[in-house]
Amino acid sequence: MTEAGPARRGRGGGGAARRAERSAVHFETARFIERNIPNFEILTPEALEIIEANAETLLAEVGVNFVENPAALERWRKAGAEIDGERVRIPRGLARQLCATAPARIIQHARNPARNVEIGGGSLVLAPVYGPPFVRDQAGGRRYAVMEDFRNFVRLGYMSKWLHHSGGTVCEPTDIAVNKRHLDMLLAHMTLSDKPFMGSVTEPGRARDSVEMCEILFGRDFVAENTVMTSLININSPLTFDAVMMGALEIYAAANQATIISPFIVGGAMAPVTVAGTLTQVLAEVLAGVAYAQLVRPGAPVIFGAFVTSIDMNSGAPTFGTPEAAQITYGAGQLARRLGLPYRSGGAFCGSKLPDAQAAYESANSLNMALLSGVNFMLHACGWLEGGLVSSYEKFVMDADQLGALHHLAQGIDMSETGQAMDAIREVGPGGHYLGCAHTQANFKSAFWRSDLLDYKPFETWDEGGARDTVTLAALRVKKILNDYVQPPLDPAISEALHAYVARRKAEMPDAFG
Repeated sequence: MTEAGPARRGRGGGGAARRAERSAVHFETARFIERNIPNFEILTPEALEIIEANAETLLAEVGVNFVENPAALERWRKAGAEIDGERVRIPRGLARQLCATAPARIIQHARNPARNVEIGGGSLVLAPVYGPPFVRDQAGGRRYAVMEDFRNFVRLGYMSKWLHHSGGTVCEPTDIAVNKRHLDMLLAHMTLSDKPFMGSVTEPGRARDSVEMCEILFGRDFVAENTVMTSLININSPLTFDAVMMGALEIYAAANQATIISPFIVGGAMAPVTVAGTLTQVLAEVLAGVAYAQLVRPGAPVIFGAFVTSIDMNSGAPTFGTPEAAQITYGAGQLARRLGLPYRSGGAFCGSKLPDAQAAYESANSLNMALLSGVNFMLHACGWLEGGLVSSYEKFVMDADQLGALHHLAQGIDMSETGQAMDAIREVGPGGHYLGCAHTQANFKSAFWRSDLLDYKPFETWDEGGARDTVTLAALRVKKILNDYVQPPLDPAISEALHAYVARRKAEMPDAFG
């Protein structure tokens, strides 16, 4: 009896400690993924050579348009391209030759150096949804996004373990003037999170604001020598480079900041209905865009982008998680690696209106496809709903939870002595079980990926607890994360300077909502 008492107290103390540990606020961010698994290669060497040759033919014979951009036309003319009005025909081999100065890997610095990411090689950096004008949550339904929604998504991204990047336009805050909202969005990324972020591309002057705000945050000399932003430059497929996006690219390339050169492909509308034809157009557009960035500044950091979906020929709506999109994403990854460029594609894509089974199936297909295709920078990794029109609070945390599975898949199979587990097999022998063996006791905490969201309780326990579905659990998790949020520290002088910059720039121009 004298021994049993202390033993019971020991268990009780341990239980209290475990309960306290479970109830405490935990916050950590996993390092960006470094794959220990092979990429899936869907194209044969012969197929790759055909697509590359066809892309060169497109650039030389059909050409690309650089609209309303005389400076770009002059750069191309000096480089040896044929200029006909706004059409640029690029001789065979010239674009690929220019692309050779682009770096194979990019280190994007965060204001917290522990959150720096590497984009390229075997890495995978995960960033949230980008661009939707609407938001949805269980309580309020579908509505136009406002700035407080934007701030909430930045907070959710900062607190999410498996996200490495704060992203860019996680939703479009429609309560702020179009010409000023980029300032508030950048300020939110810079002050509410210490993860890396994206710059504005909706007008060249807004790209300049992005660079200048980074110079306040990081210091002008640091920005001049390091990449602190990644920004999305969409090509107006087919084969058109508009002055707005190219103007932003020119600002970022000149400032040594990274840009994603990304065709916007909806198969059957903006590209051919065939996989090989679409890959040919994607490659031609990326070659021209990356080459142009190198004309602006040799060595400018760039990322080979491919946003790919197909179209439902009955409704005209985009479709996601389809086999054709997977084939294009796998093939584009091979083309990017042959160019020696980092690769952007993938995301938790779906066409569903709700975070339901359709959303889950399509998103799971898209996420796993992106992992296996060798993507280095994955935009839209969580929160995407309704074909990109909606940022969903619940789906944000549902997707972010599943990103943990990608981390574990990417680790590959542990073939160390511990991984082989021969000591465990010997200890248990025939007919035993592994629950109490030494190997299990030493490794069970880290052996399996564990969801922070999904319900694995027995039916009776789940039913007595309210029979909550995944969306309900996700809504509760959103609330908890936002309640637990603690803003990362920032030098008060830097914070004051950033707020002053935003106030000054807003005062310099009238509101514009068009």
